[in-house]
Amino acid sequence: MLAKTQLIPPGAPSPDAEPAAAKRPVPLARRALRNGAVRVGGGTLILLILMAMAAPWLGTIDPTLIDPASGNLVPGTRGEFNSLAGDTFPHLFLMGSDSLGRDIWSRVVYGARVSITVGIAVAALALAGGIVVGLAAGYFRRLDGVLMRVMDGVMAIPGILFAITLVAAWGASVTTIVVAIAVPEIPRVARLLRSVVLTIREEPYVEAAIALDTPPLKVLTRHILPNAIAPLIVQGTYICASAILVEAILSFLGVGMPVDIPTWGSIMAEGRIQFTQFPHNVLVPGVFLALTVLAVNILGDGLRDTLDPKFSKRGV
Repeated sequence: MLAKTQLIPPGAPSPDAEPAAAKRPVPLARRALRNGAVRVGGGTLILLILMAMAAPWLGTIDPTLIDPASGNLVPGTRGEFNSLAGDTFPHLFLMGSDSLGRDIWSRVVYGARVSITVGIAVAALALAGGIVVGLAAGYFRRLDGVLMRVMDGVMAIPGILFAITLVAAWGASVTTIVVAIAVPEIPRVARLLRSVVLTIREEPYVEAAIALDTPPLKVLTRHILPNAIAPLIVQGTYICASAILVEAILSFLGVGMPVDIPTWGSIMAEGRIQFTQFPHNVLVPGVFLALTVLAVNILGDGLRDTLDPKFSKRGV
């Protein structure tokens, strides 16, 4: 007796073939690199960081050297630099000079170190403080009301006013500026993380861990915090961009870094008096400031899209 032959349409898989393997999820790093905003923002920021690190090898001189005879030179001027110490050497004023004869290019490149350092340090400090407060407020019901009212009080203080007061009390320094800018940002991180923790706390795996008498610290660090990292990373980029702007504003007002440390804000403040005659004294540091803040914000937007679950499901 002949066995029945099963007809298989052309192109259809054989019934004996093994099922196709499930599509593997794209790794986070590769998914981020596929995002154009991450590539543009991150690449620009990396270039700026490398520029700041390589300042001594980019045709720069000591940004504090003064040569009154070379004051207010236009960009691209080549001449002799005669410092007050008696040193004379040929120098190309790539971006011109200010009224005191200081090289604008050197001051801008070295000023990038201050701005980027302050931005990263403020973001790290604000995230650290916000994580502690946000986790405690979202997980421990009894602490929620007290901690959030304290955070509301801190948010009621204008950030610029708080920074000016702290600098006046402690003196101008990198540490003072970082603390002064970071403290007003802590409540924003804390409120964001608290809302995330309140949602994650109701998940079955967290309730199971609590039912098994898992220590609260272990529940927070192993089950809750890892699932709240994505919004914190995005928030950190926005805090970094905001800190760079606030530092420039404080330096522009004369209450930022010490006068012997070049910053983009102080360079623009010194050149604003002669802006109509020598606009490069303000425009050059202003362009670098805007480019840095724009790069950080674009990077934050790209990371937000990459880390968003809905965006991940689209296969990007």
